[in-house]
Amino acid sequence: MKRRTFLATAGVAALARPAIGATAKTLIFVPQTNLTSLDPVWTTATVTRNFALMVYEGLYGRDQAFNPKPQMVEGHVIDNDGLRWTMKLRAGLFWHDGTKVLARDCLASLQRWLKRDPTSVIIDARVAEITAPDDRTLVWRLKKPFPLLAHFLSKVQPQPVMMPERLAATDPFKQITEIVGCGPLRFLKDEFVSGAHAGFARFDKYTPRQEPPSYTAGGHKVNVDRVEWRVIPDSATAANALTAGEVDWVELPQPDLIPMLKKASGVTTGLIDLYGTVSLLRPNHLHGPTNNPGVRRAMLAAIDQRETMTAAMGDDPTTWKAPMGFVVPGSPSASEAGMENVRVRKSIDELKRMLDRAKYGGETLVLMHPTDQLIYHAVATVAADAFRKIGMTVDDQLVDWGTVVQRRPSKEPPDKGGWGMFPAGAPGPEFADPLLPNPMRSNGAKAWFGWPDDPRIETAYEAWIDARSDAERRKLEADYQLAAFDSVPIIPCGQYLPHAAWRSNLTGLVKGSAPVFWGVEKG
Repeated sequence: MKRRTFLATAGVAALARPAIGATAKTLIFVPQTNLTSLDPVWTTATVTRNFALMVYEGLYGRDQAFNPKPQMVEGHVIDNDGLRWTMKLRAGLFWHDGTKVLARDCLASLQRWLKRDPTSVIIDARVAEITAPDDRTLVWRLKKPFPLLAHFLSKVQPQPVMMPERLAATDPFKQITEIVGCGPLRFLKDEFVSGAHAGFARFDKYTPRQEPPSYTAGGHKVNVDRVEWRVIPDSATAANALTAGEVDWVELPQPDLIPMLKKASGVTTGLIDLYGTVSLLRPNHLHGPTNNPGVRRAMLAAIDQRETMTAAMGDDPTTWKAPMGFVVPGSPSASEAGMENVRVRKSIDELKRMLDRAKYGGETLVLMHPTDQLIYHAVATVAADAFRKIGMTVDDQLVDWGTVVQRRPSKEPPDKGGWGMFPAGAPGPEFADPLLPNPMRSNGAKAWFGWPDDPRIETAYEAWIDARSDAERRKLEADYQLAAFDSVPIIPCGQYLPHAAWRSNLTGLVKGSAPVFWGVEKG
């Protein structure tokens, strides 16, 4: 399917924007989609992750080499033969409501995060208890040495963000309603209009670290007074606003518009996200037809990753990588095991026979198809077409991304308001090895939406974490990938590296895996 074929049907009207006057110290940003959820523990939506990086912080950040670095903590001490970690909070940390950040706030925040994040199984198996013996100290007492603890605490999706104890007491399966972080920008609740506008102000009590910024680590110094997000669903409208100087930065311009933006006066384009995003389709493992592993294997084989990435990103091969397995291409952990499953294309007749062997009976696949996220729209369009060609019944439900985020926690059957599959994206760094990719966890009810349950994947994952050598990890990575090709917790669709666009008077943009607003100067 050609990219322009489906884009011709993708006309989504731009939402009305509030008339808000900008000053030289206001940075106006167009996010990739509407900000529906404000709780980064409740959802893994990328737009919520980007929001959370502005207003919240974690105990650790991560640099461009993916190494964990102290952020809210001064550092840590490991003693008692590796069975105790003592973390000390930085002095002078304040919440946006003006109160001091205390260790017990962080303890409550960790407890809330662990009730939702799939990594809780790993941490619970290794951590006996976490305590806050005084206002600035957290102590982790371990059941066995856990050298990767700081790596887990530096993850970014979903993030172990810190919030006041009174808010961290919120049921993690309910969204928080009050936004109080300790990050460099304050969320302006009174300005928030879902689908149109979100406002943020520099937090004057925030003291940046002294190290240079690197990915999510280092000094988060904000050089503007305000940041405004303006939701403009139509990419052409957003691009025109950028060239006219009405906005300063467009996170995800339509790839077809990049050549025009490159030629526009006063506009710069390039990679902000150096590591890209893993494109995936998430099947529901609780309900048919996608609860049948044979059907999932046929669906994986039906997806042509190169076609999918071309539809999403265009013909420029520098903006995507495919085919890929279950680890990003080029990583030391990327294995060749089972790669024939995505490299060797099968005929339509062969794919139909795979469905027949799986005893597919014509059950309807309910595909949640977000039209307001260009890449997800492309992936879902190609997928619906591929699945129909091999004889599947597809209910292609056109929705916005906010609806997907709200609906995907439902475990109801598809004919009772549930779902069968949706497209998603995960940060490339999370798929650099088996350590952090939430969509790959296959621990049933504790897994990410879709709830795969495969002990073979979990066994390989646990063994990888406890491995004592790289050679042992390479073997376990092959076991992990072969198990994934058999079980198909997700359908990988490739890795994409989209270009952003911004006004040329913006300097100091921090490159990494997400748009961040520290370090940026507006001339």
